[in-house]
Amino acid sequence: MQQLDAVLKHFAQIIERDLGVQVDAVAGAGAAGGMGAAMLAFLKGRLRPGCEIIARAVDLDAAVRDADLAITGEGRIDLQTIFGKTPFGVASVPRLHGKPVIGIAGGLGTNAHVVHDHGIDAIFGVLSRICSIDDALKEAEHNVRSAARNVAAVLAMGRNLA
Repeated sequence: MQQLDAVLKHFAQIIERDLGVQVDAVAGAGAAGGMGAAMLAFLKGRLRPGCEIIARAVDLDAAVRDADLAITGEGRIDLQTIFGKTPFGVASVPRLHGKPVIGIAGGLGTNAHVVHDHGIDAIFGVLSRICSIDDALKEAEHNVRSAARNVAAVLAMGRNLA
């Protein structure tokens, strides 16, 4: 890893020297040597978050505008989620319209609660027991259905209380 890191840093220095493009300080450039750096340096590309590209492609804004709430998810919601993972990107769109956002994940990691301060109002993990990754994957459909049913039940209770 150290050797690879050194080579990529050297590559970034050559790009800056020969092309005048500083890729090593650009977020998303792939540690100054990945595809992002190549797109910047050689194709004069512009880096954008993947979530932004997908949201525009599927017109997420129009889909969310008239919705009551948005549901997003991923394999694991944790502290890293607020640093550009899909649920964080998806949550930004309904928040523009004042819509609540629910996150559903295979598991909730340490400090998952930080997402509450970044546009995801409630989070639910799908696993109901400690198990191996193989078992979790085998039972994924059942687990997601069960979690979705529980989310629906909570929403129905909220309507009944209102």
